[in-house]
Amino acid sequence: MRRRAMEMTMVTVLVAVGLLGIPLGGVWVVLAMRTTAGAEDRLQVVLMVVATLLVLTAVALVAAFVVAAKVSRRISAPLIYLAAEAEQLGSGQVRPRLRSSGIEEIDLVQAELVRSAERVAGRLAAERQFASDASHQLRTPLTSLSLRLEEIELLTDDEDMRNEARACIEQVERLTGVVEDLLKVSRRTGGGTTEALHLGEVFAQQRDEWGPAFEAAGRALVLSDDVDRPVLATPGSLAQELATVIENSLRYGAGTTTVSVRSANGGHGVFIDIADEGEGVDDDLAPTIFERSVSGHGSTGVGLALAKDLVEADGGRIELSRRRPPVFSILLNSVPKSLDPNKVLPQGALVSVGRRRRF
Repeated sequence: MRRRAMEMTMVTVLVAVGLLGIPLGGVWVVLAMRTTAGAEDRLQVVLMVVATLLVLTAVALVAAFVVAAKVSRRISAPLIYLAAEAEQLGSGQVRPRLRSSGIEEIDLVQAELVRSAERVAGRLAAERQFASDASHQLRTPLTSLSLRLEEIELLTDDEDMRNEARACIEQVERLTGVVEDLLKVSRRTGGGTTEALHLGEVFAQQRDEWGPAFEAAGRALVLSDDVDRPVLATPGSLAQELATVIENSLRYGAGTTTVSVRSANGGHGVFIDIADEGEGVDDDLAPTIFERSVSGHGSTGVGLALAKDLVEADGGRIELSRRRPPVFSILLNSVPKSLDPNKVLPQGALVSVGRRRRF
């Protein structure tokens, strides 16, 4: 939009110069021709008129470029953040705070977004409360059931019954883990805000957390950000998403685990690729690997499903972009190059800008 506004301004200036400069220059030349007698004097007058018109045109174009750049930035910046508000409203992460942009049409749309956000926030709060209450209610009977099964295992003399009790205890423990994960998600998504995050700092935190575990396993963990562009994400959610995929690579992968960044969507987003040198994902598991009901290697099948929910809550997506060797890719929106995230604040509270050390 900025480019189009600047182009329209420049064209308008050129048309204005043509409509005003050419007739005035013609009148000037005619008057000069009448007042000068020699041919050389007339030629000099014509050249002087042409040079003057060219200089005035250049000055007008430079002035128009400066004005167009300022005006287009003033118009485009609120629209960029308005688009971010709308996108994050759809993901349920928006808590917009109305701040006038000085442009009536944009302010009207922004006011409607605030009203929509309040309605959506109420519905989401009710859903989170239900999930939290259900998780709390399920934990108590599961704990009692686990204790009763352990008692049966200890008191019975029948070996078959002991084996059945152990199998039931394992299933109850898995169900308890699922309930705990659901409770964590309801807490984690209960009001987080999207921020402009620098991936280098997020990677440093992941390196500190997982580096020792990889060293103990005799493997390497390499994290690099060659794009160096801030992304829009919730700090705790992004850390959890990366930790889930990195942990899966540590447990089920092999060789060096590499976390890299590449540009996406014409520079409007970034892909975070997590790859290792393992055998990869089975063909029958790959299409449903992000579903809760799917599990492999004795896991509960919840980790990647939760990571998918967290990514989508920030307006991104996670996918298995390659099966062998495995590559998981996380797509996130990035801050436009034209805006400095450390200087330009958005219109609202959905995007808070700055650098954070802890997640």
